[in-house]
Amino acid sequence: MAVPTDQDFHWMAQALRLARQALFTTTPNPRVGCVIVKNNQILGAGAHLKAGEPHAEVHALREAGTQAEAADVYVTLEPCSHYGRTPPCVEAVIAVKPKRVIIAMQDPNPLVAGRGVAALRAQGIEVVVGVMENEARNLNQGFISRMTHGLPYVRSKVAASLDGRTALNNGKSQWITGEQARLDVQQWRAQSCAIVTGIGTVLADNPSMTVRLENTTRQPLRVIVDSRLQTPVDSKMLDPVILKSSPVLIVYAHDQNQRADQLKAAGAELVLLPGAANKVDLKALLQLLGQRGINEVLVEAGQGLNGALLHAGLIDEFVFYYAPKLMGDAAKGMFAMPELTEMQQVSELQILDVRQVGSDIRLQAKPVKAIT
Repeated sequence: MAVPTDQDFHWMAQALRLARQALFTTTPNPRVGCVIVKNNQILGAGAHLKAGEPHAEVHALREAGTQAEAADVYVTLEPCSHYGRTPPCVEAVIAVKPKRVIIAMQDPNPLVAGRGVAALRAQGIEVVVGVMENEARNLNQGFISRMTHGLPYVRSKVAASLDGRTALNNGKSQWITGEQARLDVQQWRAQSCAIVTGIGTVLADNPSMTVRLENTTRQPLRVIVDSRLQTPVDSKMLDPVILKSSPVLIVYAHDQNQRADQLKAAGAELVLLPGAANKVDLKALLQLLGQRGINEVLVEAGQGLNGALLHAGLIDEFVFYYAPKLMGDAAKGMFAMPELTEMQQVSELQILDVRQVGSDIRLQAKPVKAIT
């Protein structure tokens, strides 16, 4: 079995940096970078920036030209071996007769999953797999989740006071965190394929839930979980101008007030997903989003929807923003859930990262059971 060298890690880090260029743009495809190296020099480099456009390997091979023969090819994801919108990358790699192909991780797509590696080895090309695999996996958590479980990667963003309160008892919550934290949230929105919120947030805050960064080229799908179809037709979520670039999907459980046609006329797409207790079936919602090619979901909601998702085990990661404020026990909490009676029932988290953002603290954590 081929063993990676120190130089392999160095050049793979370069490929990963290229892959990150596509953080906001490749959905539903994975983020992939590639560099071609010979005699300790990069001959070609590329990243897959948008679905339907050439993959990272193709960009790098075009730049390297005939010099790619007997070179080392570093790619962050196993070269594809099937026909999609573009031809198989593995055929293009084989054609230049490289000396070695170094791959960060195997493709989780069952259409590929090892076939690219096998095709390379069948041609006598040395293949090294697993160089900086954790970094590559972190870059494509949503794609991996969708390919292996049929579900997008769900990240819940919660803004709270230091005593864990997300809104006053009267529903007012703007603004708990500072401007820099709110700008940081825009980065999470931009890399997400969909933003999910609840009807409580829509009624209390009337948000638009769009990406408001300069040079934004793609707006995520906006999803409202609205069991009883209470979304106002004049809400910012249904602003006709915003709808042109950022569609809205409303999922509901029943329409007792006959508002479906009115909301459709306002520009929303409606999907009926009834679950228990006249609530939306949240697992079915995530399955639907996965089927639509949604890799990453950002949940920006109140304690009701956040609590329901947590109780159902459907949150993969939390991003908490803690403001240096105290709001008291009468204010609303983070997660509305059934009362727990034993410590064994609590949700255990592993802290991934803690840093200061402006005057606030950002803490990222994963449920222990969801860690892979």
